[in-house]
Amino acid sequence: MAALGRGITFVPGSRAPRPIRLRSTFIPSRVNRRSLPVLLASVALANPTAGQRPVTRPAAPVSAAITNVRYTVTFDRAAASQRSLRVSMTFGVAGREPVLLSFPAWTPGAYEISDYARKVSQLAVTGEGGTPRWDKLDPDTWRVMPAGARSVTVAFSFAADSMDNAMAWAKPDFAFFNGTNLLPYPEGRSTAFAATVSVRTEPDWQVVTGMAPGATAGTYTAANYHDLVDMPFFVGPLDVDSARVGETMVRTATYPRGILAGANRERFWRHVQGMFPPMSKVFGETPVPVYTNLIVFDSTMGGASALEHQNSHLGIYSPFIVDHEFLPSITAHEIFHLWNVKRMRPADLVPYRYDQPQPTTWLWVSEGITDYYADLAQVRGGIIDSTDFLRVTTGKMLEVAAVPPIALEDASLSAWIGPTDGTHYIYYPKGSLAGFLLDILIRDASDNAHSLDTVMRDVYQATYKAGRGFTATDWWAAVSRAAGGKSFADFNTRYIDGREPYPWSSTLPLAGLRLNVDSIREPWIGVSTNVDSGGVMVMEVEPAGAAKEAGVEVGDYLVRVGDIAVSDPDFGARYRARYARSDGERIDLVVRRRGEERTLQLPVRNRLRTVESIVFDRGASPKAVRIRSGILRGG
Repeated sequence: MAALGRGITFVPGSRAPRPIRLRSTFIPSRVNRRSLPVLLASVALANPTAGQRPVTRPAAPVSAAITNVRYTVTFDRAAASQRSLRVSMTFGVAGREPVLLSFPAWTPGAYEISDYARKVSQLAVTGEGGTPRWDKLDPDTWRVMPAGARSVTVAFSFAADSMDNAMAWAKPDFAFFNGTNLLPYPEGRSTAFAATVSVRTEPDWQVVTGMAPGATAGTYTAANYHDLVDMPFFVGPLDVDSARVGETMVRTATYPRGILAGANRERFWRHVQGMFPPMSKVFGETPVPVYTNLIVFDSTMGGASALEHQNSHLGIYSPFIVDHEFLPSITAHEIFHLWNVKRMRPADLVPYRYDQPQPTTWLWVSEGITDYYADLAQVRGGIIDSTDFLRVTTGKMLEVAAVPPIALEDASLSAWIGPTDGTHYIYYPKGSLAGFLLDILIRDASDNAHSLDTVMRDVYQATYKAGRGFTATDWWAAVSRAAGGKSFADFNTRYIDGREPYPWSSTLPLAGLRLNVDSIREPWIGVSTNVDSGGVMVMEVEPAGAAKEAGVEVGDYLVRVGDIAVSDPDFGARYRARYARSDGERIDLVVRRRGEERTLQLPVRNRLRTVESIVFDRGASPKAVRIRSGILRGG
């Protein structure tokens, strides 16, 4: 998954609020997941009741077996007017034992409990050959007593009212939904049951999903429940096109029609066609014959968010993102999940459980290193140049420096609780930087013969191909092998399980790079902003800043500063270049306040700022230059 909020700042002197998505205090001899079994064993030895008969706990409930599972989802204009989906599930039963139907509590990749059962209403149960009865077994499980029925149908409405890519959302002519939202499963039974999903909609609306088409129009099939719920649907009037990239057919479906069109759509396709081959090269294959980009642009979205699936991803973006550099970045991130997460996955997440959280210490690999490869895919695919790559990497360093020190393992574990100290998403940039460090160190130790690419490919082959998740032993053994046997135990202790600052000054020169520190004077407006359906809105005004003196208020929308439109994707760079030498002058600042535009007089004030940046080392050794080239070009 990826979310915007850490990279787009439209206004110099503004701070973009971080997205709302630990244990950050150092505790000597702290207990972590690896030491917990030992601790429990020592407690048992000291317990005076040890050796007594253990307390018997009730067995987890298990549903009666069901067969011939069929789901039907109806989204037409009538359902759209209610912002709901009408859903039915039909299945065969062989006896009178109760069928326990549970709704998932979360969507893999979102790492948060959503409790989809709360969106269910108007549930009704009917049967053939009997009159089933039903009640609730627990908050997310319905208990159905067949009462002699050979076939049972459970029907209900599901509220599609959440603008969140792990949820379901509807407009008068469009809906998206995930299988985890509204397709219940038999509690305690194997997930290896085949099923069909039929989508009923208006004749002039389209249906796009990664699921395989069934024998009849509007019907789709899945071999098991994991596949069934990991392929979201778009329903409505869409722009849909496709292109072959290597051996993979790539589709793009966007809503609303016309918003990603013309030159913008052509550019998006060039980016996709550029980023796919470098990713496939890392793993030696593309594991699906068809991949689908499912993209929504909506003015109520204040930024961007995307969620990966096994042969697609679902992105929800502000219209501002259409021609912004973040669109190829987030697209590359989600596509790389095709390998890393959807297939190569921590053992903690294999298999997925849908009824409870599945915390793992490895999100720094699953999400953070994915973010590193999103950058690599862009630079290797010609979407950005090497200077852009260094700029993006520097931005991640600054982002990590701006929040309290936290271990990557701790940040990964805490994804489920959404810390409010600014570290909620830090395993993305900090994990990406860890990947960068490992890449450099492996290449240096192996004289550029091996790299992080080698590690990713080896772990993918050894674990995903063997039908299991990867462990710490799998990961660090692969890293050590790639580095010619070098141990990374100290690296893990200090930088993954520890909170020490990364060793940039000693590591960057190994890749022909260095950290440059400079002081610059730049114009500073003094506001915090966010993007919503109205534009760039002021969230905070610094008490002694230029904006305060000009009369800017919280809730104002910034329209133009001087002669530069704030909506310009290059506003920051253009503003600094245009007014860096205008300290003390007053320029027009146009804001929209309560629907009316006002022109204020903004004093141009420069501030002195220390800037760190990664730059090329002109004195790099031939070996370091080879390593740098290997990172940027692949190989």
